[in-house]
Amino acid sequence: MKILAIETSCDETAVAVINVRGEHDIGIVSNVVSSQVKLHAKWGGVVPALAAREHAKNIEHVFETALKEAGITDIAKQIDLFAVTRGPGLGPSLLVGLTFARTLAWKWDKPLVGVDHLDGHIHANWLEPEKPLADIFPALNLVVSGGHTELILMRSHDDFKIVGETQDDAVGEAFDKVARLLGLGYPGGPAIAKLAQRGDPEKYPLPRPMLKGDNLDFSYSGLKTAVLYLIRDLNVKRMGAKMKADIAASFQNAAVDVLVRKTVRAAEHFGVKAILLSGGVSANASLRERLHAAAEELGTPFYKPQMKYTTDNAAMIAVAAYFIHKNETTAPSWKTVSMDANLRLGMH
Repeated sequence: MKILAIETSCDETAVAVINVRGEHDIGIVSNVVSSQVKLHAKWGGVVPALAAREHAKNIEHVFETALKEAGITDIAKQIDLFAVTRGPGLGPSLLVGLTFARTLAWKWDKPLVGVDHLDGHIHANWLEPEKPLADIFPALNLVVSGGHTELILMRSHDDFKIVGETQDDAVGEAFDKVARLLGLGYPGGPAIAKLAQRGDPEKYPLPRPMLKGDNLDFSYSGLKTAVLYLIRDLNVKRMGAKMKADIAASFQNAAVDVLVRKTVRAAEHFGVKAILLSGGVSANASLRERLHAAAEELGTPFYKPQMKYTTDNAAMIAVAAYFIHKNETTAPSWKTVSMDANLRLGMH
């Protein structure tokens, strides 16, 4: 089965074609992503109206490029299924991709599957995995990005339950805000991680919000504010490179510590067979290493997506669409796929 997927939930215009021969035999035929990072960097974050405008300008070119790379010359004969991100995300951005996908499905009379963006991130683990994901359910997913910090219990490919989530800032958002405080620019996650390599993670004792509570939720606004006060007290204008590196390392240490310890707590509570990491922040080397070590200590298999699939892409949407379509009893129609900018995983 060949699936063509479209992803425009935020600031990446992405189209991919995958060839699925089975759950453990998924081939990526093409995976094209047009990033808007440089456009939004000067604003310190994504501007929804600008993002939607760029999607509208770029999507046809990205689509044609993906077809060319995949060797698709006859959509009617070579594509079996279309897929598109329908939420959550920026409404104007989602609408561009959804409209384009619905038009394709109508024109070529093909089924269209609407996919939850987080479902896509989770299924990025099935893209060229280091080891087969066999007998993993129930699995625990830590999904971390600029807009999401969630612990998701996964009982099957289409059975999700959010068991913990942020009560304010997502961890990726906190990384971006701390990077801005340190004058590192946007996006903040990679900048903080790079600077933290030269710093002392124990230099400044920053708080670990909600770590001692019995729940599995997160909070990052307090940690962000603590860094703000720390910088104010240290007088950032006179800060040298070493001091900035120590702040970055201390912040990253605190942020990752909460993620890892909450994930371990959830894994023990639910008795899961596997721990999965996904989302843009899953590219963070410290998080990947520490969560892997924690999973090994628990004796629980650990999976993480390849670095190239951690950020938004359409291949992950295509894989998620395959599992959705596999379990559907009727062919999905372009007429029934709708946008939901506030979509919650597990809610239909």
